[in-house]
Amino acid sequence: MNDVLAPDHPHDGFRIEIDEAHARGDIVLDRPPYNVITMPQRDQMRRAFETLDEDPRVRVIVVRSIGRHFSSGGYIKGFLEASPEQVSHLAWNIAAPARASKPVIAVNRGYCFGVGFELSLACDFRLASETCEYALPEQKLGQIPGSGGSARLQKIIGITRTKDIVMRSRRIAAREANDWGIVTEIVPDDELEQATARLVAELVTFSPLAQRTAKKLLNDTEDASLAIAIEMEGHCYSRLRSSEDFHEGVAAFHEKRAPRFRGV
Repeated sequence: MNDVLAPDHPHDGFRIEIDEAHARGDIVLDRPPYNVITMPQRDQMRRAFETLDEDPRVRVIVVRSIGRHFSSGGYIKGFLEASPEQVSHLAWNIAAPARASKPVIAVNRGYCFGVGFELSLACDFRLASETCEYALPEQKLGQIPGSGGSARLQKIIGITRTKDIVMRSRRIAAREANDWGIVTEIVPDDELEQATARLVAELVTFSPLAQRTAKKLLNDTEDASLAIAIEMEGHCYSRLRSSEDFHEGVAAFHEKRAPRFRGV
């Protein structure tokens, strides 16, 4: 890992932790009490995702926070101080979890507003505490979400509910977010860390190659027609049939043992 993003190097409002024993790399928002995300932090976190994605010790990336809240959103004055070039990169930086080849889990508690919500929407899994609240409050500032929030949300819950959230700057509780399909799993506040650990432990049991393939396929076919999506799925399935992981998985199934996947 390069010096700029070494786990013990201080970053702007976050830190990186690697738990090699559990093949887990965490990006930890650490600017309590509200974990406001600054402009420089967005690009630093993008590079952190890319670095963890390349780290062979890490199988799963987790985005979590210190304190009661995931993030209340971005540093408002930063938008006025940013150059047009910086602003043009907002959505690209926050989309880093979606571009990562490895599974990414967002661990949401308390306020998950603005760019905090947008960052979570770019992740593959969203675990939420029962007291978590989601919002895209930009309308109150005379703006709209600028880091992919309205676009990603519309793909997940449809235009009617997205308008309800975006155009009214409406907060929605974790339970409602779960009912609408925004949240992967909702758990009591004091069980959020355990639920995260369980999901990480589950994900690392699968073939890294099959997981990378599944994530890319699902992302790439989100806007495709059914016929094209099925065609692309078939090509991916065919390629995986020749992988060592597939042969190991079949052998382990017949031998009634846990597979030993190597990602090839």
